[in-house]
Amino acid sequence: MGEIADVRLTMNRRYVVIGAGPAGLSAAWELVRLGAQVTILEGEPESVGGLARTMQYKGFRFDVGAHRFFSRNPEISQWWHSRLPGDFIRIKRLTRIFYRGRFFEYPLRPFNALAGLGPATSAACVFSYVKRKMYPISPECSFQDWVRNRFGDRLFEIFFKTYTEKVWGMRCSEISSDWASQRIKGLSLWKAVLNAFSSHGESGETTKTLIDEFDYPRLGPGMLWEKVRDEILQQGGQIFMCRTVVSLKRNDNRIISATTCGPLGELEEWKGDSFIVSMPLRDCVLGMEPQLSAESHAAANRLIYRDFLLVVLIINRRDLFPDNWIYIHAPEVKVGRIENFNNWGEEMVPDRSVTCLEFEYFCSLGDGLWRLTDSEMAELAKRELEILGFAKSSEVLDAHVIRVEKAYPVYDAEYQRNVSTIRKELDAIQNLQPIGRNGMHKYNNQDHSILTGMLAARNLTSTQYDVWHVNTDAEYQESAPKENDTARQFPNKVSAQPK
Repeated sequence: MGEIADVRLTMNRRYVVIGAGPAGLSAAWELVRLGAQVTILEGEPESVGGLARTMQYKGFRFDVGAHRFFSRNPEISQWWHSRLPGDFIRIKRLTRIFYRGRFFEYPLRPFNALAGLGPATSAACVFSYVKRKMYPISPECSFQDWVRNRFGDRLFEIFFKTYTEKVWGMRCSEISSDWASQRIKGLSLWKAVLNAFSSHGESGETTKTLIDEFDYPRLGPGMLWEKVRDEILQQGGQIFMCRTVVSLKRNDNRIISATTCGPLGELEEWKGDSFIVSMPLRDCVLGMEPQLSAESHAAANRLIYRDFLLVVLIINRRDLFPDNWIYIHAPEVKVGRIENFNNWGEEMVPDRSVTCLEFEYFCSLGDGLWRLTDSEMAELAKRELEILGFAKSSEVLDAHVIRVEKAYPVYDAEYQRNVSTIRKELDAIQNLQPIGRNGMHKYNNQDHSILTGMLAARNLTSTQYDVWHVNTDAEYQESAPKENDTARQFPNKVSAQPK
């Protein structure tokens, strides 16, 4: 592992990693590689991998949301392939938008979209695009502003507004433009036109959302994280499941212990010399004892999360549609995205005469969707399957429901200010490092989360990185590096003392 291959950590120090998702497991793996004694605390009762875990039901395997494997960072790509040599398959991506009973290519390809919308709507889309180019919104504050400036108002209303508001449970005018600029970096109607004729845009680089092939473990992403877990255990690390962290005790500017709630509600205290934390940033701050400042406490309370309900339907029909997943822009149904695991690999579905679909519902803890029972959620998904015209509800052989709390941090217009307020105080805590998407309340792909964990572990040696610059200072695109690519693969180093 390059410059720190021979560095070893002090054996008599205790390192605690909170969370066994991609960030936490990557940090723990790096720590045990460096000779450290590591304890991992995970709230899930059985599965490691966080949102990247693979669930099983009667032999059917499925993700908790889609997880593709790609990275511009060659070290990350080599790292996960070396964990599972020979176990990755290559998947050709097909994802489309479903709107008004028709499929539209995603990312948007103008000729396909306009042809599907009909001449009158198409003319209105072109007119609104030209008008917005002449009179752009300035400054761009929201997701709505960002997309309207690049696609026009009509295409925004048709292809961005409904789905985005389903996912985030808030108006597009309330979502930060920062999220759009990271998630769909470089994409505009003009670049989409160019991509209709070429796989490359003006700069010669593949646009972030236009990747059409990716790697995938043959048994799902959980296959990788179960392997990483096993390697950690083999190297002497410890993983304690069903241990939800409820508080972090500190003495001035150092964390001295974490308290967990166990499977029977019992409280346990875990002392450590250094803590790497991927638990939700809000929970981290609110769980501090003694409390942080009133400003940080208030900022943490303003951080918002989106929860997730998944309904897996086993349908007595094959070849429903060829897509890996489809985005449901139809406002008449509540489902936001549907994954077809028959198209993710032969070993994901044990019986190829049936289809395994996953209906993804985005909700908030305690709202109307979340309060539905599992049987009510299954019935809702069956009804919407029929409303969308994919199959009859009577063809559903079985259903299974999964609930995921705090699945996604919400990137509203104030989230950066709130995170900045919290960071100023957390940075003063010498032995605490937040990592991962939830731990940093930051839009990170899986490879970004892995890198934050690795760099946090390396920060405990003489090498220092600013983990907060992952996916900011260095550009991480969903594409392979070009030959002689000189883009930085790591954030800039900073001058600081090891924690």
